[in-house]
Amino acid sequence: MRSVHARARLRARGGEWVVSAEVWARLWRDTRARIGLIVVAMLLLLAILAPLLARHDPIRVDLLRQLQPPSAEHWMGTDVQGRDVWARLVYGARISLAVGLISQSIALAIGLTLGLIAGYFGRWIDDLVMRLADVTLAFPTLLLLIAMVAALQPSLMVVFVTVGIVGWAGMARLVRGQVLVVRQLEYVHAARALGTPDFRIIARHVLPNVIAPVVIATTLGMAGAIMAEAALSFLGLGVQPPTPSWGAMIADGRDLSQLRSSPWTSLFPGLAIGVTVLGFNLLGDALRDALDPRTV
Repeated sequence: MRSVHARARLRARGGEWVVSAEVWARLWRDTRARIGLIVVAMLLLLAILAPLLARHDPIRVDLLRQLQPPSAEHWMGTDVQGRDVWARLVYGARISLAVGLISQSIALAIGLTLGLIAGYFGRWIDDLVMRLADVTLAFPTLLLLIAMVAALQPSLMVVFVTVGIVGWAGMARLVRGQVLVVRQLEYVHAARALGTPDFRIIARHVLPNVIAPVVIATTLGMAGAIMAEAALSFLGLGVQPPTPSWGAMIADGRDLSQLRSSPWTSLFPGLAIGVTVLGFNLLGDALRDALDPRTV
């Protein structure tokens, strides 16, 4: 009997490996995935190797070098305070990546937990969680972020927490919808009939079946978090000076006369935001197609 069970487990694992290999193969064939992975990898390298790549101190003010155009010494020129734009751009990648990772981790922890509980247990728990999600989603995201940050002392940690808290509702609704389908499957009913505790069923049978859409939503949410941080920093409610942030760099160069005479001060951080958001969106779209069971 033991050998029969061992062969069954081996076949099951082999089947999972084949599906995983097919998914990775389909993902690698997708041009969007390759572009997205390259962009994300470049962002990671910039963030990790910032001290080696920056070449200049990102917060050092040199008023004698104000608004110098791109040159061999300053690859992307200098800003109105004489700071090197390239150095600030490289260190700003750290802020953007940190905001995306930490805020999405917070949103994932809250949304995944509440979505699993609401979808599995239903009844008044489901009603309570979904009404809270409806209230959160009823407010425009940027307006809610501005209100929450303005009520507190603007700082990097406040940005992490507020962006994560605002993003939990969409994650919870997504997970809850997936759980409503999974909990009706036969093996879940069988586990219940055998007396398996509810939280063990959730952890071993329900959670693995909602991972794929959660991964996709988290990848796409990274782009939204980076945009949210840039918007808050542009308004002066995000990362505080002199810490380099792409949104704050655009705000420093938004003067009309400066845009005409020294466009590089806002052009390069704007391009960095656009390329980064595009990379995460392309990667998320490619993951959605690769993990879609209807196309496997």
